[in-house]
Amino acid sequence: MSHLEPLIADLALILIIAGVMTLLFKSLKQPLVLGYIVAGFLASPNMPYMPSVSDMHSVHVWSEIGVIFLLFALGLEFSFKKILKMGAAPIIAALCIIFAMMYVGAFTGSLFGWSNMDCIYLGGMLAMSSTTIIFKAFDDMGLRQQRFAGLVLSVLIIEDILAIVLMVMLSTLAVSKEFEGTQMLESILQLGLYLVLWFTVGLYFIPLALRKLKPLMNNETLLITALALCFGMVVAASAAGFSAAFGAFVMGSILAETVEAETIEHLVAPV
Repeated sequence: MSHLEPLIADLALILIIAGVMTLLFKSLKQPLVLGYIVAGFLASPNMPYMPSVSDMHSVHVWSEIGVIFLLFALGLEFSFKKILKMGAAPIIAALCIIFAMMYVGAFTGSLFGWSNMDCIYLGGMLAMSSTTIIFKAFDDMGLRQQRFAGLVLSVLIIEDILAIVLMVMLSTLAVSKEFEGTQMLESILQLGLYLVLWFTVGLYFIPLALRKLKPLMNNETLLITALALCFGMVVAASAAGFSAAFGAFVMGSILAETVEAETIEHLVAPV
């Protein structure tokens, strides 16, 4: 009898449970993302009454890949030009949400008698929304094309960018017990340079390259090229200290400005 790799057995278990849960939640007219969350709980080692995955490291890798694809698709739908068209509203809303939730978290922590550091971290966690979950919920409910959805996603993207600065501030505060202005300034400048590179590459180099190479591309080569650019930006973002999901969104938003944007979106959707 041949030996079956644990990863294959884990994927089989996850997909079977996910398939059952998505059908159940679809019949209940609920967002499929809730079914995925329940399926993850049922397949996890925390559920002793059912078979569970055996190789959690591989599952974490696959979950990271799934988030990369999802944020890449979000970038294809929502380019930085759309963010600019929204004006100041998303920025003001994101800042208000972050400061308000930071205050609520700090106040709640103080009611429990937590230390100042724990209160600040609780506020930071409450201030960050899950772009992945909200985007998937909008997609499942058919609301992604609504005007309010564009504003909500703009706010979430700005929150993700500000979250990088917030994490630097909180990590510095936790280690040194005081704000290290130099380190925080370096991180902000690094983020600024990364965003400038995003705009420059997105407006000039990649759209020009795809126009030149269009006669040589069919659907297969275009999909491979798009995914190669996506994972290349993920590697660059990780090397710069940002999240892989942020890099995937950046490349999606860059490709959204190209003449092949609709074709790439159509090809990536099943993936």
